[in-house]
Amino acid sequence: MASLCRWYNTVAKKSTSKSPRKKRKSLLQHEVAPPIVIIFKDLESFLPKVLQDFIIIASNYIQRLPLVLVFGIATSPIIIHRMLTHSVSSLLCIELFQSLPCIDHLAAVIDKLVLTTKFPFKLSGKVLQVLINIFLYHDFSAKNFVKGFQLSLLEHYYTQPLSFLCCALNETNARVHHLSHDDCELIRQLPSLMGYVDHQDSEKQVELLTNDQYLKTIVQTLLTDLHVYHKNYFAVLKCLHIFTSSLPKYPLGKQIRELYITCLESNVWEIKEYSSAFQLLGMMAKDELVRLLQKCVEVLQSSEHKSLAQATQTLEDFLAKFQKLDDAPVEDVEDGEENITESQRSLQKKTDLYQLQKTLMEMKVLKRRKKPSRFECLRMDVLQFMDQLARQYLVSPDTQPLHELVYFKDASTLRRHLNAAPRAALQMALSNPYYYLKNEALKSEGGTITYAAPDICIIYKLHLECGRLINLYDWLQAFATVVCAAEGKDPDEINNGQVEGVIHARFIRAVSELEFLGFIKSTKRKTDHVARLTWGGF
Repeated sequence: MASLCRWYNTVAKKSTSKSPRKKRKSLLQHEVAPPIVIIFKDLESFLPKVLQDFIIIASNYIQRLPLVLVFGIATSPIIIHRMLTHSVSSLLCIELFQSLPCIDHLAAVIDKLVLTTKFPFKLSGKVLQVLINIFLYHDFSAKNFVKGFQLSLLEHYYTQPLSFLCCALNETNARVHHLSHDDCELIRQLPSLMGYVDHQDSEKQVELLTNDQYLKTIVQTLLTDLHVYHKNYFAVLKCLHIFTSSLPKYPLGKQIRELYITCLESNVWEIKEYSSAFQLLGMMAKDELVRLLQKCVEVLQSSEHKSLAQATQTLEDFLAKFQKLDDAPVEDVEDGEENITESQRSLQKKTDLYQLQKTLMEMKVLKRRKKPSRFECLRMDVLQFMDQLARQYLVSPDTQPLHELVYFKDASTLRRHLNAAPRAALQMALSNPYYYLKNEALKSEGGTITYAAPDICIIYKLHLECGRLINLYDWLQAFATVVCAAEGKDPDEINNGQVEGVIHARFIRAVSELEFLGFIKSTKRKTDHVARLTWGGF
């Protein structure tokens, strides 16, 4: 701590000597001097005794060394008083603060990495769902989510030979210009381009399939259209989320990531939740609807794309109409209101059950015939326009030509890398060592194992043939038989004699490794036996 004090005094003098602008500030240098912040990332993992000693030592230097201790607590603030005695906790000036929830960090990461056109690389719905599930059900780590995104990016550029076209829009023309004939053939084999070619006339089909230069021109156009598609897609997606995120029970999801995954996997207007959401929007009040329209106008204006300029102007016109709107119903409904009033008066009279039922039915019919107010008509126009925007711009990315160049879809590979299954990997390595070592001498068929396999693989294969308890002597004899056969010795020579010391040592080491991996354990029932712990090997 004394060394830390000397270092701090040296650093503090340098920082204060650089800006002596006013003499009166020199009196406050000790107070303005920045503190040393020490972060305890996981407070629960520290030993209470060590933490108490550190706080006591630091308190003795508080006059010379301003310290700020930040405790990262995952459980409850009361853990501080459980770990520290009263005499130690009284040395601290404790203030509680809370960081943003991890869900908010995830939303920020998705907004900056996924829901943007700054990066051409995109994730499919299943891949994004895998990353989100790992976040929600495993670690709540935004950092690991970013690592999963980076792994997806690496897999895409490694497995997709045309991934070099997944670049910024200003670089696509130069890269398309340098496409070789083999690259053009790979582009022609893309399923999305094959579908695009099928919808062209016969002359263009021939040009696309035979003329590389014409294909390059079309590819440049399609990549530009794909970029424009994503710009419009994300803007309209955010507008739809603004409308549906405040609805009861969140039919299309509370977070924008839920709506985005739904739109990636299918046409959103074809699912029943979409219809339910618009039915609820049909009952929205005027003030709430105006507020949502204003947010949508801000989103569309920030997109700065010509194709959405008309949509922005239409929403602004709706806002202007709402400002001039009078909530009073139209004049043509006065007769209907008079009829309803007469029906209500008839209910006040004494009548039988049949007459009452008839009167209620008449009132129901009259209410249906009542003309909607101007606000209801305008609200219906707004919802129809939003539905039209969704159907026009939120089509599935799978319908876009060349979407394979920018979308990573191999969710199974990503899940295999991120959701590790240690036991399955161990059993695969022990039962089939060729899977990892790629040694031709280890190649086998029919679930058998070769004599050249490592000792632990032989031990593992032999233990699969045993029951719940394994006799160590019998196990050793079987292992020695296999090893002698691999070395070209006669196995019959060891039946009546003792096993060689080297083979015995190899057996002990292999059994110890198998016990360390958790496949067997010692048992008190029989001293010369071990108990088997796993079942159902590969």
